[in-house]
Amino acid sequence: MRNQFVLSRLLALILFLSAGFATLNAQNLPYEIVTRDGQSFYIYNVQQGEGLHAISRTFSVSVAEILRHNPGANTGLQLGQRLYIPAQGVVSDPNATYHVILPQETLFSVSRAFSLRPDDLIAANPGLSAETFQIGRMIRIPLVEVTENVLPGHTRHVVQAGETLFSISRQYQVEIDDITRANPMVSEGLRTDMKLQIPIGTLLASTQQVLSPNLNSPTNTIRVGLLLPFNDETGGGHHRMQEYYEGFMLAVERLKGAGANMEIFPFDIGRGNDTRRLESILGTLEWQSLDLIIGGTDDTHIRILSNFARTYNIKHVIPFRQNVAEVQNNQQVFQVNPPPNILHIKASNEFLRLSGSANIVFVTGGNNNQTDFVNQLQSDLRRNNISFETVVSTNGLNTALIPLLSTTGETVIVPTSDEQAFVRLIMNELEEVHDANSNRITRLFGYPNWQTYSALTRRFHQFGTYIFTSFYVDNNNPETRTFNDNFRRWYGRPPMPNHPSFAMWGYDTGLFFLTALHRHGVNFEQHIHQVRVPTLQHTFSFERANNWGGFINTGMYIVHFDTNGTIHKIDRSR
Repeated sequence: MRNQFVLSRLLALILFLSAGFATLNAQNLPYEIVTRDGQSFYIYNVQQGEGLHAISRTFSVSVAEILRHNPGANTGLQLGQRLYIPAQGVVSDPNATYHVILPQETLFSVSRAFSLRPDDLIAANPGLSAETFQIGRMIRIPLVEVTENVLPGHTRHVVQAGETLFSISRQYQVEIDDITRANPMVSEGLRTDMKLQIPIGTLLASTQQVLSPNLNSPTNTIRVGLLLPFNDETGGGHHRMQEYYEGFMLAVERLKGAGANMEIFPFDIGRGNDTRRLESILGTLEWQSLDLIIGGTDDTHIRILSNFARTYNIKHVIPFRQNVAEVQNNQQVFQVNPPPNILHIKASNEFLRLSGSANIVFVTGGNNNQTDFVNQLQSDLRRNNISFETVVSTNGLNTALIPLLSTTGETVIVPTSDEQAFVRLIMNELEEVHDANSNRITRLFGYPNWQTYSALTRRFHQFGTYIFTSFYVDNNNPETRTFNDNFRRWYGRPPMPNHPSFAMWGYDTGLFFLTALHRHGVNFEQHIHQVRVPTLQHTFSFERANNWGGFINTGMYIVHFDTNGTIHKIDRSR
């Protein structure tokens, strides 16, 4: 039976490919993957009318990153041109193949071509629907036998390795007894690949119970594991982890005041990539029934936690790392710290919105150049037919700038470096320009690090400066003052003056995810865009990394140092 099924699937696949659909390679991926200088790349052939911006969005990498590996691509793309695209965490899956949606394809036509039902594709690609089935998106095709005789009022579930009746009941929010009644064979034990009929008739009642504001029942207790290197003193990291935990516990206290019942399990996971302590912790049965795991700072620890979360259907929040491979393949993962390429794309779009008809001048020089963002922005400017000028920072910068400044509108100055000394140099030169040309209006557009340059704050206001950042604290916010007062009262000291503040990082993360669990239950990802909380430092806007992966925070602020002396913190997450 199994051989007949595999043969039928292969024949369907051959017919599918012969009809002109995307070719799949031996690793079940739609593009050839090669390794160069220790890094994996897709080999991608440019399609008709495609540009760098569209390709960057398809593969979730920045235009600057594509240009870095494809010298000469900035002069224009040709049909069929081969590009090296960094492969971010995609791995071969023996139980699946991958397909890129082509023009005129539909959810029904693709599912039929692979001898599947539309529901099978939707189950393998959370977030996929007829509305999100769009050209160019990559979807996961499960290589599982289709069971046609699903009972009315039921859905199908294929048991994965490590799953239990308890974890399955939590996933679908149904009672274990309801599952056993629909599947008498489980009385002999649960086996990997066993196909279960899951009753969905009780889902509504179960969901109503989760959404109820009264969570004092022990069955509704939120259980969270906080797994961080609390005792790793390298670079003072143990102090930052302590403050993260302390801020997190203030969020716990706030949620308890709202009626949530919680159990928090903080554990030290050891230093560096030593996994012995972490594996010992996860070896206990109690951890398999958690609702949420927050933790992992080292790639090795993150990988172990991510695999554990996938096995037991537990949400895994990765708080600090900006580039996490696991989020590309694991539906349970939430990456809190936005990747730089996402920030650069959003900041560039925001720059275009803010700049309007302004004159744009890039000033090069200094150290710590922000090449990726500058390349992204200049590429977007060219794509929108917006002109700009570039000058080199020298002792005669003021003389070079004068002929480039607008006489009728604004000029936006974009330094290519976020170095404090370089920013101060540009401001000095601009002041000389203004002294000689008081009718010229200039403003600056800059980077997250600028918020740490307190000595330059007055001058930021002078030039009506804008910066983009994923974190910012408004010290005039009453919520900020309340948090600082509570922190001193609880711990007898103020939070450390870090940028970002780890105490507020822990508080914001705890407030968001505990609220999500409290309001929407363990499957809160279905309502992720409805979660709104008064965060202090970070903003959260989670989007799926791809149709089969986890969620990445794409939140961003624009901070405006107005010339009237006020600071505007503008949430541009959506």
